[in-house]
Amino acid sequence: MAATDNELDYEFPTFFRAYKNGRVERLVGTESLPAGVDPQTGVTSKDVRDIVPGTEVYVRIYLPKLNSDTQKLPLLIYIHGGAFCLFSPESALFHNYLNALVAEAQVVAVSVHYRRAPEHPLPAAYEDSWAAVQWVASHRSGDGPEALLNQHADFRRVFLAGDSAGGNIVHNLAMRAGNANAGLNLEILGIALKDPYFWGSDPVPSESQDPVMKAIGDQLWPLASPSSPDYDDPKINPVAEGAPSLSGLGCRRVLVTVSGKDMLRDRGRLYFEGLSRSGWPGVAEIHETEGEPHCFHLHHDLNHEKAKERMRRLVDFFHRDSD
Repeated sequence: MAATDNELDYEFPTFFRAYKNGRVERLVGTESLPAGVDPQTGVTSKDVRDIVPGTEVYVRIYLPKLNSDTQKLPLLIYIHGGAFCLFSPESALFHNYLNALVAEAQVVAVSVHYRRAPEHPLPAAYEDSWAAVQWVASHRSGDGPEALLNQHADFRRVFLAGDSAGGNIVHNLAMRAGNANAGLNLEILGIALKDPYFWGSDPVPSESQDPVMKAIGDQLWPLASPSSPDYDDPKINPVAEGAPSLSGLGCRRVLVTVSGKDMLRDRGRLYFEGLSRSGWPGVAEIHETEGEPHCFHLHHDLNHEKAKERMRRLVDFFHRDSD
């Protein structure tokens, strides 16, 4: 007998419900906004579909107000968070944040939509994000398929950034980019990991501050990555014993942000410390915001002093040592 739309298979509380017919009902991040001109910032956005034929992968490109038709700006490839299973570039939370970030930082941003768990378990999100980076790289010589990137992206100043699971993906992209055999025709100047989602089999002190979220965290990685559910898989625990050396990270600068009330805080600290000890030749920095929860900056505008400070750190990171 065929399953109906309402026959529940399993539920991940507060995240999604999965039904026996394959349908997934997401409980968070379902409010979407169209691309266009943002009246608050003047930032223009557009969607580019079918960048990976046969998949749902697409990008939303953001362009701030320009001084001239030939102006070149730093290029930011942005990977949204959401536990590998929630949100998209269309989600109001991330669309509004990208409008503000692009206006403040004066960058061209490419926000990536990757296939999400549970319908598409990892490594789908990693592979889709890598394919999107390669698509962006195809514009490096000014003859790619998207005119906005050909005309306005400065490929001497390429950054990757992501929040939470997006930060995890960004780290893994940078590790792949550091492999000389990866075939990426693109130099990544820096990566920004904002409250990155890392985990491990050995608990860290910040995880004890929220037992409910700790239990959710313990369930999440095996659900998102059923083919490799080990908490010490290097993709989720890059400082695990036996993990590839962080000295191979394929960029020159790293910014890690952590939040004082975030369960993931100490994982971000361990990542920064591991990178600093690894022999990686770049420059790493960490910024901690006291008294704030996980990815608080996504939920506040720039009237919020601590969100404003985190934004300022990002803007400085993108423009430091600029020509």
